[in-house]
Amino acid sequence: MKMRPGTQTGFLLCGKEWIEGETLEVRSPWDQGLVGRVTVATRADARQAVNHAVASLRRTRALPRWKRREILEDVAGALIEQKERFAQLIVAEAGKPVRQARVEVDRAVVTFKTAAEESARLGGESLPLDLTEGNEGRWGLVQRFPVGPVLAITAFNFPLNLVAHKVAPALAAGCPVILKPAPQTPFTALALGEVILKAGWPEEALAVLTLDNADTAWLAEKEDRVKLVSFTGSAKVGWQIKEHSGRKRVLLELGGNAALIVHGDWPDLDEAAVRTTHGAFGFAGQSCISVQRVFVERKIFQSFLWKVVEAAAKLVSGNPSDESTEVGPLIRQSEAERVESWVKEAVEGGAKLIAGGERQGSMITPAILTGTKLGMKVRDEEVFGPVVAIEPYDDFEEALAEVNHSKYGLQAGLLTRDAGRILTAYRELEVGGLIVGDSPNWRLDPMPYGGVKESGLGREGIRFAMEEMTEPRMLVMSGIG
Repeated sequence: MKMRPGTQTGFLLCGKEWIEGETLEVRSPWDQGLVGRVTVATRADARQAVNHAVASLRRTRALPRWKRREILEDVAGALIEQKERFAQLIVAEAGKPVRQARVEVDRAVVTFKTAAEESARLGGESLPLDLTEGNEGRWGLVQRFPVGPVLAITAFNFPLNLVAHKVAPALAAGCPVILKPAPQTPFTALALGEVILKAGWPEEALAVLTLDNADTAWLAEKEDRVKLVSFTGSAKVGWQIKEHSGRKRVLLELGGNAALIVHGDWPDLDEAAVRTTHGAFGFAGQSCISVQRVFVERKIFQSFLWKVVEAAAKLVSGNPSDESTEVGPLIRQSEAERVESWVKEAVEGGAKLIAGGERQGSMITPAILTGTKLGMKVRDEEVFGPVVAIEPYDDFEEALAEVNHSKYGLQAGLLTRDAGRILTAYRELEVGGLIVGDSPNWRLDPMPYGGVKESGLGREGIRFAMEEMTEPRMLVMSGIG
């Protein structure tokens, strides 16, 4: 174990070795207390990690399916046993309320269990090739092989489960992994790396590197021995990686400004308001699919708006370590200042601030706006904070158009009982996923997850990520038997 309880010391994990060197301080988003110091990786460390990954590919590729499944099941079991340890790391690093941190650990367990199951299902097919005269006796076999070393770059907001969604399918597919966690949340990733090695994954086939931005860009864009880059983060950085990554495969999960449509036939507006509130303000809105835009049929608009205000007033904000807390701090005070400025900009532009929007340090009280317009950042951009804009609509087609009037397209939510409207929305909405009967921040980890437009490229979700991390290889047989 390379991390001490209390204030953490995180050593660099680089293909069999835990290395100590120059360190970076990690501080709590809640009170700026020192969480610990983590070793900063150098470009030489990154190059060495790639050397190890390339050398280990033959071994990971040859791991039998039962062994991959066993490793993944053991990781899931360790997460169950160490649930509170991981939850407290997430609270300390990310400022996530402790109950939500425990849910994240539970989700990571599901992610690794699903990967264990899918590792046994990853198969191929046989093809008849005697389809034209002269090809009698020919047949083909198609199997999927690991694409090679995977570079996984993750964001701070889900420091365990975001990592799991990249690492677990890579292990299931037989790919070595170089993991670059967010600098704000390295300790959870290092702890997971330790668990994975103890479960039996080849030591050379895993590295956890806390690289700076320049060396991360070099590794993603210039190191040709890395065969796939899976990135979660800002659209600007993600598309830059895609532009400069050459022949590498690139998977991008880049966020959005998720919308929810509430139609007048939805029978329980109280429930809808609660779901909207938790979808918008849980973990201070720091989720790619946090509810940011809500479009409500005009005949129920006022009633729904005030139900959301009432529900938001009941949320408990404060210390993420407290069991009652539902809304904690943003990851940095500068982010809270940015969100505050976006709310003020909207109000100065004519929007009405119905509730919240007050900042103290890294905390922002849940902000509810109406009267927002296109061109306002709270409407057009990804706020990534506890802010929601609620607007009325008269016609369902108008609501669909409002949802689509965005450069993002990750997920959307729809509350209606009308099958025709559901199918119309499914056909017309430009999103990667439509969640009917709930808010757009609902996600089950095995499902395909990703977006269109500026929200990303490719899909996460174990089976779908495994398809991206493997490539089909054809074997043609003739003259045998």
